[in-house]
Amino acid sequence: MKRFKQLYDGICAFDNLLRAYYKARKGKRNNDNVAAFEVNLEYELLQLEKELQEQTYQPGPYRTFMIYDPKKRMISAAPFRDRVVHHALCNVIEPLLDNGLIFDTYANRKGKGTHAAIRRCQTYIRRFPYAMKADIRKYFPSIDHAILKQLIEHKIGCPPTLDLIFKIIDNSNRQKAVNDYFPEDDLFSIVKRRKGLPMGNLTSQFFANFYLNPFDHFVKESLRIPGYVRYVDDFLLFGRNKVELQKAGREVRFFLAEQLRLYLNERKSFVIPTASGISFLGQRIFSTHRLLKKANVRRFRRRLHKRLRKLNANQLSPDKFEAQLNAWLGHAQQADTWQLRETVFRDLWLHREVPVVKRENGSWCVF
Repeated sequence: MKRFKQLYDGICAFDNLLRAYYKARKGKRNNDNVAAFEVNLEYELLQLEKELQEQTYQPGPYRTFMIYDPKKRMISAAPFRDRVVHHALCNVIEPLLDNGLIFDTYANRKGKGTHAAIRRCQTYIRRFPYAMKADIRKYFPSIDHAILKQLIEHKIGCPPTLDLIFKIIDNSNRQKAVNDYFPEDDLFSIVKRRKGLPMGNLTSQFFANFYLNPFDHFVKESLRIPGYVRYVDDFLLFGRNKVELQKAGREVRFFLAEQLRLYLNERKSFVIPTASGISFLGQRIFSTHRLLKKANVRRFRRRLHKRLRKLNANQLSPDKFEAQLNAWLGHAQQADTWQLRETVFRDLWLHREVPVVKRENGSWCVF
């Protein structure tokens, strides 16, 4: 197995840090921390370059907050200078590690994403009569640090790069406790083993996708499942025989527990006929069409009216409202939602809640 070496100089290089800064600030230029960093940009980047070269860099503390849509989650935000380092690291290692991933994993990869995963799912629905739908229980809080480091060491053989990666992993703040026991655990295993990656980090998203790479290869190469799609911890196995998929499900459970110390969310893991449609990544997918899930539409309408109130109270700029509106439109038009979109925006116009008109390119403009 090829291990990548001599990566660290590329991570520390000033031009790489500058490129990382531009990526980290995208969409966040109004943030006070970003603005403070930008005021002294050259000094801040030179300081980071020096700390990285001398291997004295230390990550700062996380700021945590909760989100409740669609369910309660703890989000952890690293200091901005740390986010620059995360981007600098991923600029170098991401393309190298990505080469070892299978085709049908779609999260946090160039040229992939949710819509590509949904389209692939629909392709398999047309080919196979059955699917096993599954996700992993409390995935981010359950990622085992020792296993993750071992997987990374199999691919990267550059000691200072490994030191930086492990420093970022070790600095992870405490996540919600997941007190799961696995074969051969003793009473103190849940205390001795560090686990959990903070949601909200670029590196956490990347490592979470990479952590399941052995599982992907097991499904495709050992189980020889003909149709498979994974997006982070949500995945689908497709086949022609319900019994064979149920057997594969047992193998999947054993592999995840034995090799990666993970359990499936049994409430959301089952075999279903594809003709009845599959709920995946916010859409209800059929062989002939795709719909947005009703719960997602209800959440959008709630968010829309909340933003309208802010817009009318001058707490939200028309440009930002327009950008948010068109972001949802771009997502919604990936499904068969023409009537839904027309209804939403026609209601806005008829009720005069906000002046909107449709451009020739299909986007909506707010006046």
